[in-house]
Amino acid sequence: MGETIPIAVPRKGRPLESVLDRLARRLEQPTLADEISSTLRHEKALTKGTLEPDEPNVYHRLADYSTVDDPTAPEYTLLRDDRAGKPRRIVFDSVTIPLADIDAIDTDADVQLIGREEPFRALRTHEFALGFDSADLILEEVVTLRPEPLDRIEAINARIDPADTDVRVITGLGDTVYHTLMATPDVAPAAEGLDRDFLEAYEGPLCIEPRYERLVQAVLGTRTLDGVDFQYPNGHREEEAAIAEHGLGVYLTVTGSTARDHGLLLGEQLFPSETVLLENRSETTDAVDAVRALLNDTDLETELAVE
Repeated sequence: MGETIPIAVPRKGRPLESVLDRLARRLEQPTLADEISSTLRHEKALTKGTLEPDEPNVYHRLADYSTVDDPTAPEYTLLRDDRAGKPRRIVFDSVTIPLADIDAIDTDADVQLIGREEPFRALRTHEFALGFDSADLILEEVVTLRPEPLDRIEAINARIDPADTDVRVITGLGDTVYHTLMATPDVAPAAEGLDRDFLEAYEGPLCIEPRYERLVQAVLGTRTLDGVDFQYPNGHREEEAAIAEHGLGVYLTVTGSTARDHGLLLGEQLFPSETVLLENRSETTDAVDAVRALLNDTDLETELAVE
């Protein structure tokens, strides 16, 4: 039996679906990926109350989904959801994928996907050599703040202090939504001018989610934020409503429809919120390198700079 390569992955949501899409293509696992995605989408709908369960007992559904005596079949687990009442939500736990039959890789290693709430932090503590997580978390925790803005996934590694972490970004998965500048018409009358240059001259409130403060500082650059006063949504108020109250803000958006419902203009797309493949270089082996190359859509020579 060959080496088993554990890979930290998100437990649910868009980032996990993006990982599963990549595995479906690169590890030739479309059926497994679809099974996990479909199960979690169904459970999300049950948690949100948009579907009524055929089996109301969540523990019975968990037992039906999980195959504990076969590591190549997915297992699931329960987490408390942050919705009202904190319902128990079924999320991904683990599955093992043998690589011996995949033509694109010359190894008899197995890959074991292991769900983690914060895969990036698991790599930072050297539990894993490989993992997938949102690029946002890296900006929130380890990138160096500079006067100049950070606007591309490819620029992240150059902002990571090697003394702070051994983890580096290998590639993005393309599941991109953007941190976008938004404003009311009285603050920025023309959306075409709602960009970093606008912020250079702006002084006043900028509404953001509290956990994004460091991310926004990295994305916009500290020079741009001179004279800017961060404000935060109160309680459980919708973010776009809070931005409309303060006149200017930054928030994630796909289509911008909710922002427009609050009378907001959409400005510059500041930074892509994207799931990325990560590696802890101090934990690599030959088998890890082979798996990393297989999961990456580019040749090793064209990966993101890691020095």
